[in-house]
Amino acid sequence: PRPPPRVGVQELPRAGGFAPLDVRRNVPRGVTKLGAYGLLVGGVAVMAWGFKRVGETNIHRRALLAEKQEIRYAILPFLQAEEDAAYVKKKTAHDKWEAELMKSVPGWEVGKNVYKTRSFMPPAMSTLPTGAY
Repeated sequence: PRPPPRVGVQELPRAGGFAPLDVRRNVPRGVTKLGAYGLLVGGVAVMAWGFKRVGETNIHRRALLAEKQEIRYAILPFLQAEEDAAYVKKKTAHDKWEAELMKSVPGWEVGKNVYKTRSFMPPAMSTLPTGAY
């Protein structure tokens, strides 16, 4: 390979130079006739149509959400019944486990609440021991 030249080679314009650039303002006549007010009215019209569409979509989405909530409310008793049956099953298994565990403690009542509360609160099933169910 040849080493690069020590003197830089500069590109020059062709003989006679380049053609002059046309930098005059060239706006189509239709735009200037329309005017600022026309553009403003058009922009407002497009935005109004867009806001109307957003409002209609929100109403539709709200109706779908209400329908979904009504369906959930309709099946809630069935879901609660399933949960109650699972609670009874787990509670029975827990009572058996507790009876086996506490059989050597005199005076222990299986399933009796150790807290002094008046209202019923089912325990969180995830806190039951693993062997209980």
